[in-house]
Amino acid sequence: MLPHTPVLQSRLPQVGTTIFTVMSALAQQYGAINLGQGFPDFSCDPALIDAVDAAMRSGANQYPPMTGVPALRRAVADKIAALHGARYDADTDITITAGATQAIFTALLAIVHPGDEVIVLTPCYDSYLPNITLCGGVARTVPLRDDFRPDFAAIAAAMTRRTRALLINSPHNPSGTVWTDADMRQLDALLAPTDIVLIADEVYEHMVFDGAQHQSAARFPGLAARAFVISSFGKTFHVTGWKVGSVAAPAALTAEFRKVHQFNVFTVNTPMQHGLATYLANPAPYRDLPAFYQAKRDRFRAGLAQSRFELLPCSGSYFQCVRFAAISDQPDAEFCRWLTQDVGVAAIPLSAFEPDGKQRGVVRFCFAKQNATLDAALERLAAL
Repeated sequence: MLPHTPVLQSRLPQVGTTIFTVMSALAQQYGAINLGQGFPDFSCDPALIDAVDAAMRSGANQYPPMTGVPALRRAVADKIAALHGARYDADTDITITAGATQAIFTALLAIVHPGDEVIVLTPCYDSYLPNITLCGGVARTVPLRDDFRPDFAAIAAAMTRRTRALLINSPHNPSGTVWTDADMRQLDALLAPTDIVLIADEVYEHMVFDGAQHQSAARFPGLAARAFVISSFGKTFHVTGWKVGSVAAPAALTAEFRKVHQFNVFTVNTPMQHGLATYLANPAPYRDLPAFYQAKRDRFRAGLAQSRFELLPCSGSYFQCVRFAAISDQPDAEFCRWLTQDVGVAAIPLSAFEPDGKQRGVVRFCFAKQNATLDAALERLAAL
């Protein structure tokens, strides 16, 4: 007789394997070019590797402080001050995290009590809604407009006395939309009379194009006073596998964040923190990123313009969304499966970012790839 396995009641009964895992596995199975999952296929700056190597060899291999290596927290505070004119205290306001996903979940755990409501703008990154469920909160989803811009009237209508937080993401994954100064000021005015906490997912902050400036929540005193501002070194410096991020928030919010952080992660890998601190002494890498990714965006868009895809605007991030109505009337997930198997290019269906699987006839490509990878994919896509 086989040993008995306990029967569990799932905390996330509606959740299965993520679309990113599914499409990456399908791409590998069929030898497709993977423009689905959002990670670069090129290396980071060798100087960053050298800085981490030097930290390892110097003995920085034991637990760092729970809040993060002081030099890295200071570097984060200095960067925010230089870019956004906001001064955060490195000791009381900055925490280093095990990537941005952990930071978002920890912020929610720190502030959401059972029954609290969290407003989420959809389509959205796939961790948001399960995170809220695991906290015992209630997600109030508000669709973005058809152009993926915020609908402030709808956000206001969703706000109740039980609203604990609002989660925003700019530059936006999956659409590549970037919030403007006017958007942020309208949000500030909307939240000003409330105690709603803002969770600002800004992991693509250095990928804003066409001369525009990233409008961080840190730039607006009213928003900064109520916000967890979340960033990702992995996204910024092409090292997504390192899983290192940061959170900037006022001391009172940070204190609650750290109470949770110390028990769900405690610390983040030490040599990477020291290496990043050294690397951040030179601001050139992140200042050069907009032009670097804009060149890839423009190359990819020029190639797609030769295909039957309809290009949607891309103002930031490293994602390009397209409509495929001229090619197929399939649901987007089926279209992505066909595209992977028969054409040899993997994409992500936009319905995967919608809580109700809403069909927009749109798929998402990632252009954070070597030019040779993009050109090979474009050759296949142009043949459709």
